[in-house]
Amino acid sequence: MSAPRTVAGVGRPALGPAATVVAVVVVGGFLSLFYALPLAGILGRGLTPDAARGVLGDTGVWRIVWFTMWQAAASTIVTVVLGLPVAHALSRRRFIGRGVLRTVVTVPFVLPTVVVATAFLSTSERFGLDDDPVRLPGTAWAIIVAHVFFNLAVVVRSVGGWWSQLDDRPESAARTLGAAPWRVFVEVTLPRLAPAIRSSAAIVFLFTFTSFGVVLILGGLRRATVETEIWRFATQRTDFETAAVLGVLQLVVVVSMLAVNGRLQAGIAETTRAAREVERRPRGAGEWAMVAAAAGIVLVIVGTPIAVLVERSLSVADGYGLDHYRGLGDQDQRIPLLPVSGWTAVANSLSWAAMATVIATVVGTLAALVTVAAPRRVGRVADIALLLPLGTSAVLVGFGMLITLDEPPLDLRTRWWIVPVAQAVIGVPFVVRSVATALRGIDPRVREAAATSGASPRQVRWSIDLPIVSRGMVVGAAFAFAVSVGEFGATAFLVRPQRPTAPTAIFRLLGRPGETAFGQAMALSVVLMAVTAGAVLVIERLRSTVAGEL
Repeated sequence: MSAPRTVAGVGRPALGPAATVVAVVVVGGFLSLFYALPLAGILGRGLTPDAARGVLGDTGVWRIVWFTMWQAAASTIVTVVLGLPVAHALSRRRFIGRGVLRTVVTVPFVLPTVVVATAFLSTSERFGLDDDPVRLPGTAWAIIVAHVFFNLAVVVRSVGGWWSQLDDRPESAARTLGAAPWRVFVEVTLPRLAPAIRSSAAIVFLFTFTSFGVVLILGGLRRATVETEIWRFATQRTDFETAAVLGVLQLVVVVSMLAVNGRLQAGIAETTRAAREVERRPRGAGEWAMVAAAAGIVLVIVGTPIAVLVERSLSVADGYGLDHYRGLGDQDQRIPLLPVSGWTAVANSLSWAAMATVIATVVGTLAALVTVAAPRRVGRVADIALLLPLGTSAVLVGFGMLITLDEPPLDLRTRWWIVPVAQAVIGVPFVVRSVATALRGIDPRVREAAATSGASPRQVRWSIDLPIVSRGMVVGAAFAFAVSVGEFGATAFLVRPQRPTAPTAIFRLLGRPGETAFGQAMALSVVLMAVTAGAVLVIERLRSTVAGEL
């Protein structure tokens, strides 16, 4: 890849003609082979008249579709309602511990779904909610609460980022005229927050509609969704036609929600004031009560499951100890469900996630460079197209590869490297978004000033473009790694039984009876949680170093 150059009169980094051709071939070839072709395979099988009639005429299928829709809607509503006070506290108020609270809110979003589900299983067991008369696992409530835990950060970061930059003078004027606080919020603030709320709600609905690990573990057979049924029909019943029809139904919803979110994003205008101008310390008992309520929401919904997960991983018959962690080093070949040790599964996850991150970073950076350099209208279309893997269920990606890449010359589904490739497909959009944002954020005046001062084009590229692009690459790689190391949906279709990843090992341990297996599942979840969170923190530190923000 050649170094970025300046487009005359615009100041945007771009690729040379030869490099552009190479980038288009690499990006187009990768996404066509490992994303578009698998989805086309699903469409080919799911759109046949016989398969469609047989599945769509089954009332049981429509009950599953209905449950998938309403649990996603309920999860979205609860997440938005609980996320708004947290977003207000973290975006408009300054108080001791705000940074810690923001970190606690953000961590669940990068946690593997298997870890989230395991955390709620352990919480249910600790508080006696896993047995009669109150049995939480296997109910819609367990799924909804876990979805709130997982997606609270979406509302807090999206709405909070918008809220932190809203001009507070309209609220001040309303209060001066005697309006009560609730009326100020309902009639003045809420309408101005509506674009951000609708956009974040659309994203949460998409994530909860395509949720896999959480529903599979917490819902079980009693609470199946379209996503889990695709997996069951494909892997347990080998009924590929039915799975394909369900996949087509899910694709219709996913594409519709992506289109809705694109429209909502377009409706968000530029803000007018910087966050530092509206942040202030709470005043009076009422505002402090709001901050306390926000902290309580975070600590109960987010902090409790994580704390209980750690506690249960240390719980042994005679108190607390590291027995379950030591047990992760045992390899009992007599147990077919888990033929390797837990630490070997972690090593598999780390090595494949590293490979997936490299692939996603290369493909995503090339895609971002081509997109930013393209004409505006073409760039917008490319932006939407490159974000499609983010909205597409990982289960569909894995299932598509399973049924499409199964014949020569593309008999690739049994190759060991197909797992990191599938994970890379899901990670590419994160890199594209991060790098494209960094590229578009380069002020042309800075580049022009450097050129005016005598810097050569090469010096401008190395001293201005490269550090900014590198920062975007590191941030995108951080998210790609965090997503890959805990990926479960696509991996569940493609991983070999002899080489399980940490998420698949957790799932298999949870399927075995006994306290030992459950404790080891808790311990492995804690290890995976620490790896994921630690990776993000380390790479964020590296990002700050690149940006000179230490």
